[in-house]
Amino acid sequence: MASIEAALAEIKRGVEELIPEEGLIEKLKENRPLRIKLGADPTAADIHLGHTVIFNKLRQFQDLGHEVTFLIGDFTAMVGDPTGKNSTRPPLTREEVLENAKTYTDQIYKILDPEKTKIQFNSEWLNELGAEGMIRLAANQTVARMLERDDFKKRYAGGQPIAIHEFMYPLLQGYDSVAMETDVELGGTDQKFNLLMGRELQKANGQKPQAVIMMPLLVGLDGTKKMSKSANNYIGISEAPSEMFGKIMSISDDLMWSYYELLSFRPLEEVAQFKADVEAGKNPRDVKILLAKEIIARFHTDADADAAEQEFINRFQKGAIPDEMPEFEFEAGLPIGNVLKEAGLVNSTSDAMRMIRQGAAKIEGEKVSDTKFVPAAGTAVYQVGKRKFARITIK
Repeated sequence: MASIEAALAEIKRGVEELIPEEGLIEKLKENRPLRIKLGADPTAADIHLGHTVIFNKLRQFQDLGHEVTFLIGDFTAMVGDPTGKNSTRPPLTREEVLENAKTYTDQIYKILDPEKTKIQFNSEWLNELGAEGMIRLAANQTVARMLERDDFKKRYAGGQPIAIHEFMYPLLQGYDSVAMETDVELGGTDQKFNLLMGRELQKANGQKPQAVIMMPLLVGLDGTKKMSKSANNYIGISEAPSEMFGKIMSISDDLMWSYYELLSFRPLEEVAQFKADVEAGKNPRDVKILLAKEIIARFHTDADADAAEQEFINRFQKGAIPDEMPEFEFEAGLPIGNVLKEAGLVNSTSDAMRMIRQGAAKIEGEKVSDTKFVPAAGTAVYQVGKRKFARITIK
């Protein structure tokens, strides 16, 4: 195993919050493989780059010699995680959960080492709790404590209903840590309440409380909201290499550094040198290309990454797309004609319709053929004719 200092530095890379750092150091001093847990409810079939921020951290723990368990919340998915929700979440059927879980495990092995990854389902112990066990579990917390949660507090204040079973969710997630005797649990910053519940329940059950590592939420292509399918600002890890390449190249130069910190496996010293090079005048596009190729190679192949780069060069650089162009931000929902007009790429919406019908309007090099098209959220290069360009962000 690596030295405690070196291991801690690697573990803390990109971490938003570590509770408590002293507790993790004490566990590392025990000089044994720690039990690392990440739980996920398989509520959707596709994994995007936002999800991989935490999986990357799991891989770091594997490389440091620790035991990693990916816990599939097949039981809790049928309850529905209320985190960040302003209404009761519809529970999934058992069939939906298992189908999504299969897709999850297929995808996570693009990051995690299959030989070093343990897969568990929390129905293994939660099914065994029974009515008496659920009542004893619920007795660990009060309604007042549950209403300290930001999402519950907002819903209660706004007169929106909170179902009783939603109060059980953090208790069930916390009990997972008791059942697994977890040393370290990972999660996003939005999971803080649930993660700390694991520490409380472990103490109540005579266990040493787990350390909690919270990773920041990756900002999506729009540069403002967290990456998610619902916001349509995501990059799926199973998308075609060329599509991934184009999306990564569309992020802002400032956001690129956050992606390097949270998604890249390059040493921090190398990333710091990239920053210095850009500050000294190097084109940030060249650094962004390196990021795009690294990510594509991880989820596809090196050859796919090279091909995606060449396709990008053929479509954009050889098409004489300028490095500098006006930038605009518009609210989502504007039809393509209005977007082109407001960005000054056409004189009127009727002019926009005419250019679209002539095949002269493009987004990221792809022709727009539907005059009623409504652009999705994200940042992209819009083009009309051979000389009019604008970088437009749809929020």
